[in-house]
Amino acid sequence: MEKIAPNAEDQATVYLVGAGPGDPDLLTLRAAELIRSADAVVYDYLVEESILRMCRGDAELIDVGKRPSRPMSQDRVTEVLLSAAKRHKSVVRLKGGDPFVFGRGGEEALALIEQGIRFEVVPGVTSAIAVPTYGGIPVTHRGIASSFTVLAGHSKDAGPLSFDWQSLANLGGTLIFLMGVAHRKEISAGLIEAGMDPKTPVSAITWGTRSDQVKVLVTLGELGEAEVSSPAVIVIGWVNSLDLSWFEPRPLAGLRVVVTRAEGSSQSEAERRYSQLGASVIRAASIEIAPPSDYGAAMDDAIKCLGDYEWLVFTSQNAVARFFQRIPDLRRLAGVKIATVGPATESEVRSYAIGVDLLPSRSIGEALVSEFPPGAGKILFPRAKVARDVVTAGLADKGWKVDVVEAYQTVSAAGEFDLGQIKSAHLVTFTSGSAVKGFIDRFGREVLPKAVGSIGPITSDAARSLGIEVTFEAKRFDLAGLCDSTIDWWKSIQK
Repeated sequence: MEKIAPNAEDQATVYLVGAGPGDPDLLTLRAAELIRSADAVVYDYLVEESILRMCRGDAELIDVGKRPSRPMSQDRVTEVLLSAAKRHKSVVRLKGGDPFVFGRGGEEALALIEQGIRFEVVPGVTSAIAVPTYGGIPVTHRGIASSFTVLAGHSKDAGPLSFDWQSLANLGGTLIFLMGVAHRKEISAGLIEAGMDPKTPVSAITWGTRSDQVKVLVTLGELGEAEVSSPAVIVIGWVNSLDLSWFEPRPLAGLRVVVTRAEGSSQSEAERRYSQLGASVIRAASIEIAPPSDYGAAMDDAIKCLGDYEWLVFTSQNAVARFFQRIPDLRRLAGVKIATVGPATESEVRSYAIGVDLLPSRSIGEALVSEFPPGAGKILFPRAKVARDVVTAGLADKGWKVDVVEAYQTVSAAGEFDLGQIKSAHLVTFTSGSAVKGFIDRFGREVLPKAVGSIGPITSDAARSLGIEVTFEAKRFDLAGLCDSTIDWWKSIQK
């Protein structure tokens, strides 16, 4: 039967995209562009979560990762991919490493051709080269290895490997096994029986390029009994005798931290900072930033009368963003002074090319009140629907008339979450009292990690009022201070 080609404008395109070896900074520009714009993303187990956070909020995310606890046949993966292409115009098939290096991308491309579906292949940085590099191992080096060979270290149906061990032993250069942890004893025995020196150095690098990367250096004779966990890249050859280590362990390497951020926002500053410090970040949105209950009517009325105010006061980034988005012409702020609490709020104001006239020495409302000048004029204070009255009352006591307008409200977040991941984390951090309450409302007290970090005394009080013991509190009440205190705490429990 003759197949009728669909209208080109309506036809789906599937992008077979390599996500690289793990570090999101190694993602290609083309891959990032497609991930951000895709209608659906069909992704593998080894794709870093921070890469998935680049997806559109309304994109369909489909997990087809193969795990020991959840095997999935390639035929089933292909079915899911073809089904997604029938529902969406732009589908990204996101694979760890490179789609055509042991990624079964060729099989999926053939299936797409058979169904008449357009596709594009976007190469990724393969773990076969990137992971050894992050382990300080050049896969080639003048005088040591002039070639390298990449091999799949597992077999179909988990049977024995079918390599010509004699040929591999005589090949020379560097041997790189991907997915070979379960067969490392067989690999070691096969090469030694074929004549390779048992003292040949071997590196096994687990979670390469990530903050929790672990490198084990052994000999070929020791490989079979070495403690190595998946996923790992096994590098066999004398290039391992070179010590070119450059990827230093970062201060929070090994830490699993739950960040309670607002649902639906882009990667938060807290996530970014913790990731840069080496932590593995687990998102657990406990609150959601919602539009004001009056849909901004009070803000709009206040903006019309901005000239009546001497000061604008902001105590959160969210209030700044919501308020400034409604100002049709920033020249209306001429003559109005601005005060902010915290460097992050200050930075948000400055992002609109507006200066800040007062930033208190501490990032709490009490400090703002203490350092604010007395007066008799009017202050406009856009804030959350529910907030402490310490700023409003304190400024009123200094003679000011404070007009509070609702800029946003916080509500309990919706969406999917993994309770197991949250509970198994070392630490959860809170940056507001509403985040504490939202966490308990959404996830329950029983999944709290053993350690709790707080950004400051107000947040700590909110946690304790709910019966939560605070492990440590930031010495400086801002995000940088919370990160610094996290480093101190993590170091203390590593001793």
